[in-house]
Amino acid sequence: MTSTGQPSSLKRRDSSVTREEDKLIVTPLGAGNEVGRSCVHMSYKGKIVLFDCGIHPAYSGMAALPYFDEIDPSMIDVLLITHFHLDHAASLPYFLEKTTFRGRVFMTYATKAIYKLLLTDYVKVSKVSVEDMLFNEQDINRSMDKIEVIDFHQTVEVNGIRFWCYTAGHVLGAAMFMVDIAGVRVLYTGDYSREEDRHLRAAETPQFSPDVCIIESTYGVQHHQPRHIREKRFTDVIHTTISQGGRVLIPVFALGRAQELLLILDEYWSNHPELQNIPIYYASPLAKRCLSVYETYTLSMNDRIRNAKSNPFIFKYISPLKSIENFKDVGPSVVMASPGGLQSGLSRQLFDMWCSDKKNACVIPGYVVEGTLAKTIINEPKEVTLMNGLAAPLNMQVHYISFSAHADSAQTSAFLEELGPPNIILVHGEANEMGRLKQKLVTQFADRNTKILTPKNCQSVEMYFNSQKMAKAIGKLAEKTPEVGEIVSGLLVKKGFSYQIMAPDDLHVFSQLSTANITQRITIPYHTAFSVIKQRLKQIYESVESSADEESGVPTLRVHDQVTVKHESESHISLHWASDPISDMVSDSIVALVLNINREVPKIVVESEDMKAEEENGKKTEKVIYALLVSLFGDVKLGENGKLVISVDGNVAYLDKQSGDVEGENEGLKERVRTAFRRIQTAMKPIPLSAS
Repeated sequence: MTSTGQPSSLKRRDSSVTREEDKLIVTPLGAGNEVGRSCVHMSYKGKIVLFDCGIHPAYSGMAALPYFDEIDPSMIDVLLITHFHLDHAASLPYFLEKTTFRGRVFMTYATKAIYKLLLTDYVKVSKVSVEDMLFNEQDINRSMDKIEVIDFHQTVEVNGIRFWCYTAGHVLGAAMFMVDIAGVRVLYTGDYSREEDRHLRAAETPQFSPDVCIIESTYGVQHHQPRHIREKRFTDVIHTTISQGGRVLIPVFALGRAQELLLILDEYWSNHPELQNIPIYYASPLAKRCLSVYETYTLSMNDRIRNAKSNPFIFKYISPLKSIENFKDVGPSVVMASPGGLQSGLSRQLFDMWCSDKKNACVIPGYVVEGTLAKTIINEPKEVTLMNGLAAPLNMQVHYISFSAHADSAQTSAFLEELGPPNIILVHGEANEMGRLKQKLVTQFADRNTKILTPKNCQSVEMYFNSQKMAKAIGKLAEKTPEVGEIVSGLLVKKGFSYQIMAPDDLHVFSQLSTANITQRITIPYHTAFSVIKQRLKQIYESVESSADEESGVPTLRVHDQVTVKHESESHISLHWASDPISDMVSDSIVALVLNINREVPKIVVESEDMKAEEENGKKTEKVIYALLVSLFGDVKLGENGKLVISVDGNVAYLDKQSGDVEGENEGLKERVRTAFRRIQTAMKPIPLSAS
């Protein structure tokens, strides 16, 4: 396996070399040595799959997109979206509506439901110029009609590409996709979590070990604190801040960790009556609709939610807040607001209002991307730039307490240990963290020759898989186990990259194909005795049987028990056969043989051996010569002294049939007539009999 730079073959399918067909190429178009704009391009056996289609939250406009200009979107067969987060799905409307992509796109039911809500909100709250808008609400609505849904563990096949998905944890509806092309399996994890939380199950372990695992490396070698410790730190910070009269801002994405934190806060408030007069707001334009989606999909959550006596997403102590205009900022409060990176929207507006007061606190509850304000304030700078461009002191307390539903180092190591893939490709991680994780995994798998790669954006990883073609015998052919060395004969049926051998009678049972018998007939002119054809056929084929047609009594020959040759008339024969590769070949050879005999034998019939016959034969020969000259020159007449007068475009030549002499003024015409006559005489000479 080799790692190379961006190959030019990404924009075309190359099947000219067998070795090339065995090459699997994986190229990150986003999330290569970075977190954001997840998009991974994979090609194998002329099939192309694209995993995820996100944006980079730290950029806007075209700069936020994956490197789509490195590929030909029209060549992609399947696009698989793992979950609804912006860095995995937000460039999908652009890709579906504004590129040449014509393939099929799949995601889970919950992902599709939330995708529309989240992307519509993203368009509304994005404070970018019209030129930087990648798509609008109409594009989102049109894209919905093109998205197909897939259920967990459901197998789908598209153009020979088989794929299915497993629960990934992380957020509602998140999936890990397993793709099988010609027996080579690739697992793409997307974002996943191996830890069950208050509402989601942990990621599953696939029952098949993949040949390649493309896995996130967001947290590198970091270890998450035990969950109960993180929850206590979270509630302690909030309790302390509001007890001192402060406000708590929790910037979150509209969906995902927000619902997990709401469950924690509502339970904590119910257990602390002294806090129940302090308001908690879920400040997102999507708040109510988001929760209704979660209520719809409670059956896909963990046992804690499914077995709850009442709807856990109807919160007793939490109120929705649609906009800053509806907010009465009086006294202590807790506000959970989107977006999580503090780039714009409600969370940024509240941050600008509260950042200068040391009584207030900001709790960052999840992973933050490089280039965002949330990442900047974790390092606690002395001042920050507000949305109006002015600088303000950062006096509020900033706490980073990760509830991010990404696997940490221990979970990633354990997951890969269970899977045991021979090839691991790390994506979705900052270069330094990813590098540390790679070194740890190299040590972990040192005794197993496991290859671990960390390609950058647009850098391709190439692997070779010599997939063997195996055909399964089914139906009647499978009723008896063949002996070693025994040949199994039947029809080989290929669908995608799977092969089956079956009896012709079973074809309509096990496939959508059917059989038919085609009887072919061809008539050929010939100029020799039927016995000559028979003799020549016996020189070529071992089996040539003579008989007569039962109905007409016409002489027939049965060649190789495949083709029947009938003596239809004095100048024609006909061939009859049931079409199949062998019979077609035999009939072609008979046709070639008859046509060859026609060329060898002069078109003169010898009717008698006496002198009179010779005389008549001479006359017929003259007629043939005359006819051939007419066919060559057109205007040929009998002149004085028995000479032939040949006229061409006003020029005249006189041919003596006995001597072959030609007279006339045009030298070119004379030479043409002389040459033609000489060739005709040569052709008309009788074939001498051999000594034998």
